[in-house]
Amino acid sequence: MNIKQLLNQNLVSWMNATRPEATIAISSRVRLARNIKGLPFPGKQNHEQGSQSLQYIEEAWKTSTNPLLRGFDFITMDQLSDLEKQILVEKHLISPGLVSGNSNRGLLFNEDASIVIMINEEDHLRIQCLLPGLQLQEACKISFRVDDSLEQKLDFAFDEKRGYLTSCPTNVGTGMRASVMLHLPATNLSGQIKPIFYNLAQVGMTVRGLYGEGTESAGNLFQLSNQVTLGQTEEEICNNLRTMSLQIINQEQLIREKLKSESPYRLEDKISRSYGILTNARLITSNEALDLLSDVRLGVDLGLIKNIKPLALNELIVAIRPAHLQREAGGEMKPLERDLKRAEIIREKLHVPTSEK
Repeated sequence: MNIKQLLNQNLVSWMNATRPEATIAISSRVRLARNIKGLPFPGKQNHEQGSQSLQYIEEAWKTSTNPLLRGFDFITMDQLSDLEKQILVEKHLISPGLVSGNSNRGLLFNEDASIVIMINEEDHLRIQCLLPGLQLQEACKISFRVDDSLEQKLDFAFDEKRGYLTSCPTNVGTGMRASVMLHLPATNLSGQIKPIFYNLAQVGMTVRGLYGEGTESAGNLFQLSNQVTLGQTEEEICNNLRTMSLQIINQEQLIREKLKSESPYRLEDKISRSYGILTNARLITSNEALDLLSDVRLGVDLGLIKNIKPLALNELIVAIRPAHLQREAGGEMKPLERDLKRAEIIREKLHVPTSEK
């Protein structure tokens, strides 16, 4: 898949989850921060140094004989329009931080975009593996393979006592951040979400919004990740996060069953109303759509709504975002036009004809 194909389709590999726990654990991500020894961190480098680090990484990719790296594509960010960059952010493939900044930023990605390497973001390299469902161990293994392949060509900044040196002190050590995107409508509806998040903070976990650090939750989608990278091995981080994720998944499942048995009519009414709005609305905002889609997803998971696949709902998370709507429309859109187009796309994806009332 080249960059144009990646930009022009809504579906990416992390959306296609078929595992049983994928009704709650939407995706798993592992990211490794690495820097080249002897070069300033991206935030401190001048244009020449930024160009040098970009060149070093591109050369490492070009000269590698490793089949894994040879299957990657490379592009510099200045080859992309602002809209195209935002599309990649909305697909969860790059961070908002890669979009802004100097021109010496780039991207390496594999065929299905399950592996993306961001160049000259906060660190010289951000190696990311993003997989569907709860697949933290597999994401770890893949990330380490990419890391090892690059380390054969690049000398990473490493300290015997502190581990990998990174731009942000909280990433020093393994340089690893792992996260799981969780859909927790029942936990939120029951009022138990805040106590759970508080308890997670006490054991070194943090919860962020749909697009990571600095973003708020929408559609009952939360990103659970490790806070600490120093003093733990990569395996320990992955195992701890997986254990906590499984506990939250089990609790969400129990609360869902409790709601279904104790308040079946209220639950069905809430889900049916959301489905009715989504399949009939002519105007809808992004946040309202995500909240209503959360109810519909819950209805699908509980078997209360038939003939809608989770893949379609995962695709809609991305397809209704502003940049994707503008790509679909072929140009700039005013807020009202986006709300109109968003409603149309949702009706089509949920298989309700526009003319049906």
